[in-house]
Amino acid sequence: MIFEKINTVPTADELLDKSFRRATRAMSGKTITGRKTALQANESMVLTAANILTDNLKNIVRRFPTFENLPPFYYELADVMVGVDDMRQSLSRLDWASAKIHEVARDHVGKMRKTRDPLPVRKQCFGRLSSIIGSIDKDLLFLNESRNKLRKLPSVHDEPTIVVAGYPNIGKSSYVTKVTGATPEIAPYPFTTKGVSIGHFFVGHDRYQVLDTPGLLDRPMSDRNEIELQAITALRNLDAVVLFIIDASETCGYEIEDQKRMLEEVRSEFKLPVLVVANKADLPQFRELDYVDMKMSTATNEGVSEVTSTLIEMVKKEIKEKERIKEEKKIMTDDQ
Repeated sequence: MIFEKINTVPTADELLDKSFRRATRAMSGKTITGRKTALQANESMVLTAANILTDNLKNIVRRFPTFENLPPFYYELADVMVGVDDMRQSLSRLDWASAKIHEVARDHVGKMRKTRDPLPVRKQCFGRLSSIIGSIDKDLLFLNESRNKLRKLPSVHDEPTIVVAGYPNIGKSSYVTKVTGATPEIAPYPFTTKGVSIGHFFVGHDRYQVLDTPGLLDRPMSDRNEIELQAITALRNLDAVVLFIIDASETCGYEIEDQKRMLEEVRSEFKLPVLVVANKADLPQFRELDYVDMKMSTATNEGVSEVTSTLIEMVKKEIKEKERIKEEKKIMTDDQ
């Protein structure tokens, strides 16, 4: 997963403690016999402390992803959760601090070489380093909080995807299990307490991803806050189609009219191809609906493979359409 490589971001105090301890260790064991050896010892302390700080800051920045290269799905979720611009600004301040620490250390080493007693200059330098690190403490804290949140994002692959939607107890989990042939992986998802259910299946050499997001796509859009709505719209960045399942028997506890209203909301929000499938065709309460594309029964397997085949063709068509639009945009850009 993209954000798993981000290590814990240390606080300002932790960075300073680490650098000054290593600086003290660099000086220990050295025998001071005069100005030359005192200069060497204090210079070693300054350069060691500065190198530890700059290396740590550079490592923090390097481990965060380059947001411009993030898949749109993850970019949008990261922006919803922590704010991409805020992270960029904090990472930029760490870059500044790293360069400034290097500059201050070299400047004070130069001053040491011109003074009779290097100790006051070294103390002055350590004070400057502490001040620089202290000025980015809020950025370090923010980046660590961001790191902790981003690591909770599900491992959703950039591959053909079927997003399953509909009210609870209509057979979504049963469908995912039937199609993938195994119990789907339940990955943490920051906008729902239940986690996103992720399953995979192969058709030839092509792998397909099936997502069920309980807590997100199982109730009316009007019941959601702004962050949840943004999290939902992030899904449209995937190469995906939506399988909207309707319980045409109403045994799930939700009336067909309520389910239909939610279908229209999903269509309006996603702007993705939607296949409407009536489930529980094996039950006597099952009703034929004129706005439904197909029917199935996840209890008896009736129609499940046909529904999946239709979704695969829809995904392929959607990917081709996106590639066509992308190619047209590229041609227009090249012409300009």
